[in-house]
Amino acid sequence: MRRAVLALASSLAAFVRGHQTPLNDEKSPTWLSKYGSQHDQPFSGPLSFSHLPYTRCLENAAASFDIAILGMPFDTGVTYRPGARFGPYAIRSGSRRQRDTAGYTIAWGASPYTQGAKILDCGDVPVSPFDNALAVEQIEVAYSTLLDRTPAGGLEKNAVSHALSKDGAEHPRIISLGGDHTIVLPILRALHKVYGPISVIHFDAHLDTWKPETRYADQTTEQSRVTHGTFFYLAQEEGLIANSSIHAGIRCKLEGLADLENDREVGFHLITTDDIDDLGIPEVVRRIRNRVGKTPVYLSLDIDVVDPGLAPATGTPEPGGWTTREVKRIIRGLAGLNFIGADIVEVAPAYDNADITGIAAADLVADFLSLFLAEKPPRPSPVQAQLKDEL
Repeated sequence: MRRAVLALASSLAAFVRGHQTPLNDEKSPTWLSKYGSQHDQPFSGPLSFSHLPYTRCLENAAASFDIAILGMPFDTGVTYRPGARFGPYAIRSGSRRQRDTAGYTIAWGASPYTQGAKILDCGDVPVSPFDNALAVEQIEVAYSTLLDRTPAGGLEKNAVSHALSKDGAEHPRIISLGGDHTIVLPILRALHKVYGPISVIHFDAHLDTWKPETRYADQTTEQSRVTHGTFFYLAQEEGLIANSSIHAGIRCKLEGLADLENDREVGFHLITTDDIDDLGIPEVVRRIRNRVGKTPVYLSLDIDVVDPGLAPATGTPEPGGWTTREVKRIIRGLAGLNFIGADIVEVAPAYDNADITGIAAADLVADFLSLFLAEKPPRPSPVQAQLKDEL
């Protein structure tokens, strides 16, 4: 009986093999010709930002790009809720409905993926979860490694090559996916070696310029000075940032006016959350642009600048924030400045609901891509102009 079963199984296997159509057989239909799709579904396939090509650029020295997406899964500099080490994953997951073949937006009047720049998901920096000093050093070395790569050449095609680096050469742009906000200190250290002092546009509910000895007086080690609330103070202490930086969206509780005095000494001007009601978006944009001028500019966006009702997955939520739409409109108004890098941080998906924070963060990263490639703020697109004419 056993022999008969084995014989039957062998016969069936031979029958199946004889009637299968190999996908690589040129004489027979392939999957593509039969089913007509060469793309993963939005909910399938390997996880990369917007289904972009993915490579571990730190291991692949031949990887060439103009703009890199780089994850930094670090969250041991937080002062309240941890979890942002999963931020890069959440942002990539939130980008699944985006893809390079459908990147055109009416707001920008263009797609960042059709303007000649090579955009690559470069994976994550393998940071240590055990040693903060080591992790910060790893981030700086990783960022410097990619920043020193020769760009693929697409930035020059988009008239965004300002060549304000100290060596006069063009360098790629990196969009960092945090991670808590501490990652900006090693990023600024890496950028300073190339560009010198940098102006920062900082979207956040919090100042992040607190002096460690005042804010955290009970912390006694050198490494304990490095947190997601002190990194700008340390950056100023090290001479990394210019005296022409600006916050946008501030609404946190303070210990008193001394916090604001310290903030000015660090080099920041201030736009509060309420200013958007009193001044309007155009004036907010004007003040930011006037503040940073033509200097090399780094954009750092803490997702908690958005109201927690729209982006709950963050470590230090503050009620009363801006809407995602308002933040997106301000970002569009900043196009044409000399951006040398950007990040989005503090996405902690354990506190999310229906992935809304990861989706919002991914959409803002798509705006960063357009921001890097735009020579000036977008005018109304032909679609918008047509709609206005019809109305």
